[in-house]
Amino acid sequence: GEEGGIGVSIVVTGGAGFIGSCIVRTLNDNGTGDIIVVDDIASTDKWMNLRNKTFLEYIHKDDFIHRLETMREITHIIHMGACSDTTERNFDYLYKNNFTYSKVLWDFCAERGIPFIYASSAATYGDGSTGFDDEADIAELRPLNGYGYSKQLFDLWAREQTVRPPQHVGLKFFNVYGPNEYCKGAMASMIFHGFHQIQHEGRIKLFKSYRQDYADGGQLRDFVYVKDVCRVIMFFVSHPEVSGLFNVGTGHAGSFEQLAVSVFSALNLTPRIEYIDMPENLKEKYQYFTQAKMKKLRDAGYAEPFLDLTAGARDYVTEHLGKDDKVY
Repeated sequence: GEEGGIGVSIVVTGGAGFIGSCIVRTLNDNGTGDIIVVDDIASTDKWMNLRNKTFLEYIHKDDFIHRLETMREITHIIHMGACSDTTERNFDYLYKNNFTYSKVLWDFCAERGIPFIYASSAATYGDGSTGFDDEADIAELRPLNGYGYSKQLFDLWAREQTVRPPQHVGLKFFNVYGPNEYCKGAMASMIFHGFHQIQHEGRIKLFKSYRQDYADGGQLRDFVYVKDVCRVIMFFVSHPEVSGLFNVGTGHAGSFEQLAVSVFSALNLTPRIEYIDMPENLKEKYQYFTQAKMKKLRDAGYAEPFLDLTAGARDYVTEHLGKDDKVY
C-alpha cells in the first residue's frame, strides 16, 4: 500500500468470529485478499478461523477505533463484531460494545462515503407477538434480552440519522448455524451441540416445552445456514444502491426435533432424542417461534434460494463437523 497507510481494503469486524470469518472466506473465494480483520481474539481459539484465510492485517477492536482517523482507502466496513451472548447480564458492556462502537463506525463511514453493512439481530423482535416483519415500525419492538435491546438501540439510532453512509445495510440474522462457530460455547447452534452430543452420548438433548400449544421439541426457529448468509452479504457488497434494514432467515421455520432428525440423518443414524428441563432463567425469555418475513430482501433483488434445514445440516455435518470441526 501507500506510505504509512494500507492500500484499498475491506474491513471485517468480528472477522475471526463465526459469521465474520465465513465472510472473509467468501471474499477470498471471490479473489479479495485485501481485508483488515478486526476482532478481540484474546486467549480464545478464534485464531484458528483465520489460519486458512488471506488478509492484510489483524487489528484488535480497541486499537482499530483509535486508528480510524489514519485509515485510508477503506472500501467497505462489514461490521459483525459484537458481544453476541444473549445471556450477557452486563448491560453497560453490551451498550458500549454493541451500540457505542457501531455509532463510531457509522459516523466514520458517513464522513468518508464508505458503504456500511452491519449485523442487527432477530433478537430485536422479542417474543414475536408483533411478528417478524422487517417492513414494520421498529419502535414497536420489545427485545427480551439485553443483547437484543443493544441491537435495537442502534437500529433506532441509525433510523434517526440525517447524515448516513452512501450504503447502510442492517441485517437481522435469525438462527445462523454452520462452520466456524466452534468457539461460541453455549451460544453455538443446536446442530453443533447436537452433533457433539451424539459423538459423546449417542443422543441429542432438547428442551421440553412449557407451552400447551407446542410439543417437546416442537419449538420453531428460522434456521439459516451461514454460507447463505455470506451470499446475502456479497449481494449487498455488489449492490451499493440498496440500503435498509433486512431480515436474513430462510422464511421457513423448522422445529428443534426436525433439526435433531436432520443431524442423525446426515450421520445415517436412527434418531435418539432426550427431552430435558429448561433452566429457570431461560423460561421467561424463550422464543417458541421465529420466522423471517423475506419479502423485503426478495424485493431488493436477492433471488438465490436458501438451503433448508435438512440440506444445511447435511453440508455442515459431512463437510465440517464430521471432519473434526473443519474450518470453512
